[in-house]
Amino acid sequence: MRRFFGLMLGLGIAGCTFAFGDEAAPLRAGDSRADAQGLPAGVAVWWPSRYGADDQLGSLNEITPEVVLGAIGLVKRGETVDLGRILDEDTPKFPGRYWHQTVDLSALVTNLRRPDAQGKGWGKNQINWITEIQAGTFQVGTQLDSIGHLQIGDRFYNGWKVRDLVEPWGLSRFGMETIPPIVTRGVLVDVAAFKGKDRLDKGYVIGVDDLDGALEREGVVLRAGDAVLIHTGWGGLWGKDDATFLSGEPGPGMALIERLYERRIGLLGCDTWSIGPVPGEDARRPFLVPQTMYVKMGLFGLENLATEGLAAKGIYEFLFVLTHGKTRGSTAAVVAPGAVF
Repeated sequence: MRRFFGLMLGLGIAGCTFAFGDEAAPLRAGDSRADAQGLPAGVAVWWPSRYGADDQLGSLNEITPEVVLGAIGLVKRGETVDLGRILDEDTPKFPGRYWHQTVDLSALVTNLRRPDAQGKGWGKNQINWITEIQAGTFQVGTQLDSIGHLQIGDRFYNGWKVRDLVEPWGLSRFGMETIPPIVTRGVLVDVAAFKGKDRLDKGYVIGVDDLDGALEREGVVLRAGDAVLIHTGWGGLWGKDDATFLSGEPGPGMALIERLYERRIGLLGCDTWSIGPVPGEDARRPFLVPQTMYVKMGLFGLENLATEGLAAKGIYEFLFVLTHGKTRGSTAAVVAPGAVF
């Protein structure tokens, strides 16, 4: 059973107040988190998280064995929908990110130098192979972000400082190797359909009323541990009008993020290249929504989801399955989640 301090920490952001903190052991002597100096103006201490001072799983703690068993029961037809998008060099990307793949044909040459080479390959069966060399950032395409991806100043989730966690090879906490396979109930929130549109407008702030209205239309009630996927229709621009796609986006506003955090969902995903409206609700605070999710709440996020397949079929509840490459210290992974129903 979870035990709470009941400590209310005013975060000084858009007038919102969140309840954070768990009955965790005192910080160790010399722990940099004991010194809260240097925070941005108006931002109060947000740690320890409600899952404990040393937690790395954040909202994924909500996906219990009972949640998984309940989600498996949603599979009735044995059909699947791929929620991932194809990644290549032309994939629309946030400035500063890139992806490049080069084919490696060297084995077709080096195999011929083996002492037991025959004909055009190695051995009597003349085997050869082709591999690839990939270079880029993992925050491209359909991606699962680590809660270590964003910071407030020099602080991470649970108050850790950059100097505590950053190594030449990556993060010593919150790396993708710490994230387990995710199997839970998925819920599609089709806000575009609720608003009677194919695609929401750039900068549209999805509010609590939009969430409630879309869920009522679908006949779905959110539960703890859910993977909540928001369909805005913005993903329909992917590969068709990439310039418009990257020019901004609709997305959940701060009030909606607070509501979802209160509902203790497992993770949040969108069919957009970030999470939250762009332009945002406050031009002075760029990307406030994902920053609050990752750093203060420990709420995991998915970007660039291909939700249109589920929306077209009218599938609003399903088994959500996601696995990823467990690269140590990485702050994201390119993924292709699946919906099973």
